[in-house]
Amino acid sequence: MSDSDPSLTELHTREAITARLEAATEHSYLGDFVLGGMDGTVTTFAVVAGSAGAGLSPAVAIVLGVSNILADGFSMAVSNYLSTKSEHELLARARRREELHIAQHPEGEREEIRQIFQAKGFDGELLESITQTITNEKGRWVDTMLTEEFGLRLEPAKPGRAASATFTAFLAAGLIPLLPLFFPGLTPQETFRWSAIATAATFILIGFAKGRVSEQPILRSMIETLLVGSCAAGLAYFAGVALRGLVENAL
Repeated sequence: MSDSDPSLTELHTREAITARLEAATEHSYLGDFVLGGMDGTVTTFAVVAGSAGAGLSPAVAIVLGVSNILADGFSMAVSNYLSTKSEHELLARARRREELHIAQHPEGEREEIRQIFQAKGFDGELLESITQTITNEKGRWVDTMLTEEFGLRLEPAKPGRAASATFTAFLAAGLIPLLPLFFPGLTPQETFRWSAIATAATFILIGFAKGRVSEQPILRSMIETLLVGSCAAGLAYFAGVALRGLVENAL
């Protein structure tokens, strides 16, 4: 790509840089959505595949699948909520600790700022000017310590939004493998085949989104997601086949 590429020029205008830096401090919930969608699809199709392998009726697979979506989706959303909430609590504790340290040992905390930026290559009068500028304002001083010393994100994800994104994706993607089971005219083989096709398409779409989030090559991300999902489904199917005799005896 040449230095005069118009797209690069547009990316480096003052307005574009400002927008990009502001966006970098915001949490993208697309990652939570991808995680929930992937887990929902794998888990639900595993139920379909396991039911097919065991020779269970579509009605049983629907009951198991819907129950699984609601229970596992809620559990995953709650886990994400608690995990994200703990980030906020960690940030709050670290902020209180740094505020206390600055109040009680300002010179020691100022020296930490000096050494942090000295390690970045600043020295002499410029280093002293940076140290003075940062430590002149308490909020900026504390924020700098949180990001530079502890590596904390000043704006973690909102727990409610993260949990909602996870549950919504789990529910939406998890229902897709079950859709063919609602068509009574299909044979068990056709039902399983269409469920597998719909699930594979969902994996590919999730892989596309995952590639966008992680900035990986899109095709590789789609193939990886499809392979991982296929392996999970295959394990469930063969587990159902292995336990089919047990199910038949129970019935």
